[in-house]
Amino acid sequence: MDYRAIIDKYYPEDNELKHILMVHSRSVADKALSIVDTHPELCADREFVEEAAMLHDIGIFECDASGIYCFGSKPYICHGTIGSELMRAEGFPRHAWVCERHTGAGLSLADIERQNLPVPHRDLLPVTIEEQIVCFADKFFSKTKLEKEKSVEQAFLSVAKFGEEGAERFRTWCGMFL
Repeated sequence: MDYRAIIDKYYPEDNELKHILMVHSRSVADKALSIVDTHPELCADREFVEEAAMLHDIGIFECDASGIYCFGSKPYICHGTIGSELMRAEGFPRHAWVCERHTGAGLSLADIERQNLPVPHRDLLPVTIEEQIVCFADKFFSKTKLEKEKSVEQAFLSVAKFGEEGAERFRTWCGMFL
């Protein structure tokens, strides 16, 4: 798979949005690869982790998030679902799952229903070790402060504000990946 060709297909212009996507995704990929390399006992698919990390946010262009140059019409929380649809259309269902399941520390059906989120009403929780690694690595980088890695505490607080369930998943991942 050529993840760069897929990014170029959906982000053909070299503009600020593409720059944000590329820098953020590379930071996430590098952290995820570091986890894979540090923990060979997890038997994670290194090549897939890099591809999935580079593509996890592919759907942001269809969302309304002007602070990161996204001028689409859909709520930002939908970017994972949008990315999932794009990856399935490209013939990459494993990558689609990473897109769909990386939001927050994953979203349970109970969270989705309680908050009435505009995403599919089913569990959107990272399942495979690769999905978990990319989701975890993503929590350390924002798209507004590029290349500045959050501390574990900062990443935890950003997840914890959405509920105890995600906070507990993040704590578990800290034990597995750090």
